[in-house]
Amino acid sequence: MNIGWIGTGIMGAAMAGRLQAAGHTLHVFNRSPAKAAPLLERGATWCASPAAVAQAAEAVFTIVGYPADVEEVYFGARGLFAAEKITAALVVDMTTSPPELARRIAAAAAARGLAALDAPVTGGDIGAREGSLSIMVGGAAAAFERALPLLRLLGKSIERVGGPGAGQQAKLVNQIIIAGTMVGLCEALLVAARAGLDQAQLINLLGAGAAGSWALQRLGPRIARGDHAPGFMVDHFLKDLGLALQEAEALGLKLPGVELARTLYEKARALGHGRSGTQALLLALEALNPAR
Repeated sequence: MNIGWIGTGIMGAAMAGRLQAAGHTLHVFNRSPAKAAPLLERGATWCASPAAVAQAAEAVFTIVGYPADVEEVYFGARGLFAAEKITAALVVDMTTSPPELARRIAAAAAARGLAALDAPVTGGDIGAREGSLSIMVGGAAAAFERALPLLRLLGKSIERVGGPGAGQQAKLVNQIIIAGTMVGLCEALLVAARAGLDQAQLINLLGAGAAGSWALQRLGPRIARGDHAPGFMVDHFLKDLGLALQEAEALGLKLPGVELARTLYEKARALGHGRSGTQALLLALEALNPAR
């Protein structure tokens, strides 16, 4: 197929590369062209705008940074929906953004005769490279079935969870779980370090028991070796936590655990780690607990 891909950041570039490696032709746009260079070197076609992507591809995938970026990609003056003639029959937004925005995209797509899915992912940079992401999909069942062969190149666990916006709601549930997990993980490894225990040994030992988790196995070793490189950035996680709290408020819920996680991640960002990986939360905890 002719696939349009918008957003070639940490995860997007790897995901697009998997579609390309499977034999699909890519038409690519990214705000920073240099980040698309590896895909272009392997034969992808550069497009000057999201509108140009919509005119060149049969299906378009988007994975950008923030809700404002999603707005610009879909509704901007050079956005997907601004194209004079849209070739694409399906648009799939894989950015984590507000459920309300996903519903607006779906409505605008339907008005133009297109199908739209909101399909945010979890699994970080490793999952993007390995094609082992979990993908939560909102939208019509027929559109989901059309997209499924392509989604299977990107993820191992793929479920349609409801209509437009439901994928985004499911992703926010995921981020709430991760928020609590990361606080516990970083606090535990800080205690281990201060007690003089071998963090790497504990990660292997405890990972086989009730404390085992994806975060412990994948991010624990990065914490143990002081590696703060991003698989998923603190800035983006703070965005997601804000969205989760907005959705909770709309549902009449208070989430003190998420509030705590957001406070700690704001501390990490204030320390200059907004573009570090979420495991940099440990640095915020260290700052709150200086060595004696």
